[in-house]
Amino acid sequence: MRTLVLGADGRLGSNVVTAALDRGWEVHGTVRSPPDRAPVALSRLDIRDADRAAALLDERAPDLVVNCAAMTDVDGCERDPDRARAVNGEAPGALAAACADRGIPFVHVSTDYVFDGRDGSPYDESADPNPLQAYGESKLAGERAVADAGGDSLVVRLSFVYGTHGFTGELTGFPAWVRGKLAAGESVPLFTDQHVTPSRAGQAAATVLDLADAGEWGTVHVASRSCLTPYEFGRLLADRLDADPTLVEEGSMDDIEREATRPRDTCLDVSRVERALGCPQPTADEDLAAIDDALALDERETGE
Repeated sequence: MRTLVLGADGRLGSNVVTAALDRGWEVHGTVRSPPDRAPVALSRLDIRDADRAAALLDERAPDLVVNCAAMTDVDGCERDPDRARAVNGEAPGALAAACADRGIPFVHVSTDYVFDGRDGSPYDESADPNPLQAYGESKLAGERAVADAGGDSLVVRLSFVYGTHGFTGELTGFPAWVRGKLAAGESVPLFTDQHVTPSRAGQAAATVLDLADAGEWGTVHVASRSCLTPYEFGRLLADRLDADPTLVEEGSMDDIEREATRPRDTCLDVSRVERALGCPQPTADEDLAAIDDALALDERETGE
């Protein structure tokens, strides 16, 4: 299957590339700026450039397009909501319409931040979105634009994405930060008043391709089965790293002043993806076990 991955050098996009290659698919990617190394050919693309994107579709004639390109800086979106809407809201709609015109299935990646976090129970795909900040508003606009474009489309909502980079194998995101603090013997204050269902990038990428390959369209939540706080996730990390658990300390979202409001409980119900693929989503601990090699502290980090 010829697959075009937009935003191919990001945390998720790089894993979509490698997951597609593992299936023996032909892959081409797009990036804003080429990375130092990549396992596939890459083209420059700003997804706001609809004409260039359409030309690339005609040039590559993919069987599937996966859009991982986005403006993900939550506070940055709050400072520049016009850019956030252009990148996260308008561009995906134009891309989806171009794919629909050509009969190409389109996958778009969204976020749990389309919810306000006030329900107190995991959100399924039928729950009403109510974003609290410009980032969530722009991503919701993108979801709706993709749906309005027609054609076969899949919107995948992820939560608290972390993992290893698909090209380098380097640990990225929350676990990398926690590991660095623990390795230095520093305390790690983590929220006890926020709940998420962490999405490991490698697992999410494989699941996205499984859904697309199965022709599962519409909106699907993809995350672990574990609804937990960052504090609880940090304790899991400390345990896997055999680090001092007392360094992981309880903190509150109210302790940090940030430009954009964050929802407090956006755990995702993953029943639909489990039914669609006939298997359970992993727990957070199982996902961490899958990247044990990348998590392991080496001598440079411990100073030994």
